Amino acid sequence: MKKTLGIIGAEQQEIDLLLEHLSLEKTVKKAGLSFFCGTIHEYPVVIVKAGIGKVNAAACTQMLIDLFDVKMIVNTGAAGSLDSRINIGDIVVSTEVIQHDLDVTKVFTSDKLLHDLAVSCSHEANPDVTVYEGLILTGDQFISGQEKKNWLIDTFHGLCAEMEGGAIAHVASLNEVPFLIIRSISDKADGSATMDYTQFSKMASYHSARLVEALIEKLLAL
Repeated sequence: MKKTLGIIGAEQQEIDLLLEHLSLEKTVKKAGLSFFCGTIHEYPVVIVKAGIGKVNAAACTQMLIDLFDVKMIVNTGAAGSLDSRINIGDIVVSTEVIQHDLDVTKVFTSDKLLHDLAVSCSHEANPDVTVYEGLILTGDQFISGQEKKNWLIDTFHGLCAEMEGGAIAHVASLNEVPFLIIRSISDKADGSATMDYTQFSKMASYHSARLVEALIEKLLAL
């Protein structure tokens, strides 16, 4: 029997493509969230929009585990680049995740199988996009200034910054559920963020969701 995969996006556009491919079996509503249960390419999944930020992400992750007994969790969405090599539209697949706004920072390690499968199908999913593997930073703030960006780079040496992955990783790890964070770059996490985000976030969400869909096909073949 295939292990149910939980898929979390922070915003609606981050799950829309996946919902288009979902054979819906039921929708469960809890704590203001809608959990869409069904299959993608005949693989069992539960898809949910968690909302923005770490509290929303953590609560959503625990509900996925408690109510739906998901055995794997993938977080899809957009992020700001912290590495000059990584351009808008490119994808970062997590090897590790940390919360940069905690005084005591714990590193959470992504599941190797999910990571390797995502990387292996990345070119097929998005042939014109470069994929990077490494550390993703999470905090309850939208990074839009050069000073903060420089501090994150100098302190943590992460590849990108976002607002949910570290909380999802934390809760998944507490429950011993394998996880992976997939992020497509929507902005450069500097002074141009407000200008870039609206234009590029939809494209970034599409790239990330396409990789999740390809990952599901890989899981089905196992």
